[in-house]
Amino acid sequence: MLLVLSEDHKEHLAFLSRVEHAVVGEFGRIALEFLRRGTNPKIYEGAAKKLNVLVETVQHGVEGLMFLMTESSKYMLSEVDFLDSVLVLGFGDELNQILLKLYLQHHSQIRCILNQLPSNLPAYHSLEWRLDVQLASRSLRQQVVPVLMMHLLLTTADNSRRSRVFQTDPSTLLHLISTLEAALAAMKTSHARRILRNLK
Repeated sequence: MLLVLSEDHKEHLAFLSRVEHAVVGEFGRIALEFLRRGTNPKIYEGAAKKLNVLVETVQHGVEGLMFLMTESSKYMLSEVDFLDSVLVLGFGDELNQILLKLYLQHHSQIRCILNQLPSNLPAYHSLEWRLDVQLASRSLRQQVVPVLMMHLLLTTADNSRRSRVFQTDPSTLLHLISTLEAALAAMKTSHARRILRNLK
């Protein structure tokens, strides 16, 4: 899977190519602190004075780097997918490798932080299933009609539980599984990567 970065994010991240590589590492540390404790304007002001740029430029650079790291961690991008995603930024190989190193060092920490953040979306709690098979009816004495019943339990942000009940036949479920697996496999092909890279 590849990340699709908006033009704003590309513009914010473009600042990283104009600073020294040590500064990019420092921006990565600031972005991680931003995730843990929230924004700190004094840090932006100090960095802006040292680099002799506007405070907004530093803030946008850190926020752009934070977005890149959080989205990459959220989707657990592989090294190849991460490098393909940052390829559209037009950075040199050395800067791409520094960003990859930052991602590999901090992606597990970022995932832990993201898991602690409250979410409005319901989360998976449990799944119960049952296979019912009708073997005969009054009109047909010999038949096999399997039906799969699924009870999905979700947890919402306020720790309440929501349940959903689904019913399907095994052939439809197998078709759904094979379609999803084919879609995931298609996303990993080089052709799909090229298309995603060129999307704006």
